[in-house]
Amino acid sequence: MYFRLIRNDIVKSKVITFTTMIFVAAASMLVSLAAILIVNLTGALDALMTKAEAPHFMQMHAGEIDRNRLHSFAEENDKVEEYQIVEFLGMDGSQISLGYNSLANSVQDNGLSIQNEQFDYLLDLNGNIINVSDGEIYVPVAYMRDNTTKVGEIAVISGKEFTVAGFLRDSTMNSSLSASKRFLVSNQDYAELKDLGDLEYLIEFRLNDFSKIGEFESEYASAGLEANGPTVTYTLFKMMNAISDGMMIAVILLISALVVAIAFMSIRFTLLAKIEDDYREIGVMKAIGLRLSDIKKIYMAKYVSIAAVGSILGFILSLLLKGKLLENIRLYMGESENASYALVLGIIGILIVFLAIVAYVNFVLKKFRKISAAQAIRFGTSQEKKASAKRFSLNQNRWFNTNIFLGIKDVLARKGLYTTMLIVLVIASFIIIVPQNLYNTISSKGFIQYMGIGGYDLRIQTNNSDKTDEIVNAIEHDNSVSKYAVMTTKTFKVKTNNGTEENIKVELGDHSVFPIEYAEGRAPVRDDEIAFSSINAEEMGKKVGDIITLLSEGNEKALTVTGIYSDVTNGGKTAKAVFSDSSANIMWTIICVKLSDISLVDSKVSAYSDEFDFAKTSDIDEFVSQTLGSTISAVEMASYSAIAVALVITILVTLLFMKMLIAKDRYSIALLKALGFSNSDIKVQYYSRSFFVLIVGIVLGTLLANTLGEVFAGLLISSFGASSFDFMVNPIQAYLLSPLMMAVMVLFATMFGTSNAGQTKISEHIKE
Repeated sequence: MYFRLIRNDIVKSKVITFTTMIFVAAASMLVSLAAILIVNLTGALDALMTKAEAPHFMQMHAGEIDRNRLHSFAEENDKVEEYQIVEFLGMDGSQISLGYNSLANSVQDNGLSIQNEQFDYLLDLNGNIINVSDGEIYVPVAYMRDNTTKVGEIAVISGKEFTVAGFLRDSTMNSSLSASKRFLVSNQDYAELKDLGDLEYLIEFRLNDFSKIGEFESEYASAGLEANGPTVTYTLFKMMNAISDGMMIAVILLISALVVAIAFMSIRFTLLAKIEDDYREIGVMKAIGLRLSDIKKIYMAKYVSIAAVGSILGFILSLLLKGKLLENIRLYMGESENASYALVLGIIGILIVFLAIVAYVNFVLKKFRKISAAQAIRFGTSQEKKASAKRFSLNQNRWFNTNIFLGIKDVLARKGLYTTMLIVLVIASFIIIVPQNLYNTISSKGFIQYMGIGGYDLRIQTNNSDKTDEIVNAIEHDNSVSKYAVMTTKTFKVKTNNGTEENIKVELGDHSVFPIEYAEGRAPVRDDEIAFSSINAEEMGKKVGDIITLLSEGNEKALTVTGIYSDVTNGGKTAKAVFSDSSANIMWTIICVKLSDISLVDSKVSAYSDEFDFAKTSDIDEFVSQTLGSTISAVEMASYSAIAVALVITILVTLLFMKMLIAKDRYSIALLKALGFSNSDIKVQYYSRSFFVLIVGIVLGTLLANTLGEVFAGLLISSFGASSFDFMVNPIQAYLLSPLMMAVMVLFATMFGTSNAGQTKISEHIKE
């Protein structure tokens, strides 16, 4: 019996049934996708870090190194399980050609390495430790992703030819957020090129207990060991590897939560519409003594079937789409060892959605208790009480056409009825605007000021402090330069709260020339002030106003923390100050340059690169693009997907709502026709209702997107170092294109949904 009832009802209301099923499928698909992607990302990341045996602590160092002292420290420290010193032979990008492409414009510190013997292995795309032969070179997977080179092509490094034998995964330098990239060559080839590059060292440790990494860092710093370079830990390696796909998954999670909420509202629409259609029949069933549970079973059977089919369809769609979304994860990290668990978790997610829908349908069907059998048989529709809208009366109307006025008045009189549609449109606006604002924010030039980088045009970095004056002299005599700043990074020791010492990298210079955004406080302007990156401040337990003790020129120097800022460079662990110090070793110097004519950037990059071959000259836009490029691409894909989802939602929800409204208003429509209103008049009234709700929805959605949405986006962006930021809104997109697209969708759905409004017969719906 139930099967026959379901079949007949589906045949009678194909559009509504199909629309409801699509909503359930979309919600199930997104929940399943999010679950599958999360499990695959975490599993692939863990597999990469495990197979490569990534170091727990890495200290990069440029300069002389005392191997015996390091060996003694490692032997005597009971926290150390393994340690090694890895050589990294830095090569200027102009000396590296991959196929037909030069790396002259690469902002990465590209260098050669040999395969490690103890841990921190470089892996091929099958997850195996690479054994490289003479004449072969393995290239970082990032250069495969951007189509710089292919297997079998010729690579030329400082005049020596290699064959690209494959691509490598590097647990420590995979991410674009990492400033360095390792190329793998054989021991013999490395020895031949060793005198042609700049030698740096990666001092790496694996600990017996990673939970004691903080204590180990303090012990390393207190021992006064080599520290002329960034310090990175296992946790930061994992974060940098996961950030691009992690942000995409986070956006999908946000969208899926909102779509699930909309799916519930849509089911409520269809149920209410169906109840309105069957109102007299429900009254008859109650009048003849049919139990309430039996009446509910008839409706439950249909919606359980729709939920089941929609959930299965959603799971199938998630399986079809997961391959595309997993491409980046598989390329950079390999296959997840938890792939089977991902499918199980995806199924569990869909089951939760299914059971939630069934429970919600059962809750909505409690409305049957309020249906009076006598009124249902007499009127054939619910007799809702309308709120009075006396202040909005027709005889006082001077602004609107009569039909438009009556449409708006109906919305104001039945606020509760239209609230659900309003909420859906607010959520749809939210889904469109928040991912777009997030993408616009992280892809804009101004975003770098939230990442520890000022608003300049050129970045010239050199490790040769003796030639800094040569660069500065050239810049001062360049008429196209409007202003510049010299920022020198040095390593200092600071005393922690528990009395131990830690190494910190402090950027010294005038920070007012190219100011950055501060999450808290301000930039340092006096010799006794310092600002910390958010990661440094968190690890050291410092906040604005605190005092730190820094060792400078053999003396203790008390500095007040004036500000906390975000930073994506050097592992996110930096500090800024203005004091002078001649004792600490210079790690590197960055000359920041602002040009009077932005169109000269390319030519100046080329000119300075040729003139100062000992330095790395970068267009700051290119620097940001190469550093955050994969993250920006992931968020861009998610934002465009969000637009598509939101527009489809807008069409379907408006269609469902109009169908429900027409069913509910049959008596009112018949009365209007009896009073002389034409079919077109009635349609205009419904159009005005839709657009009035749409306008309010878009306004509220935009406000929420730029307030609450900014908070959500801030949580995502803070995961890679930006602790505070403001949305950078594209006004044309947010305030013109997005509302226009939604308006077109609402108009289309309203036209289709009200197409049969004029077919209501007066004789059938006005009984008295």
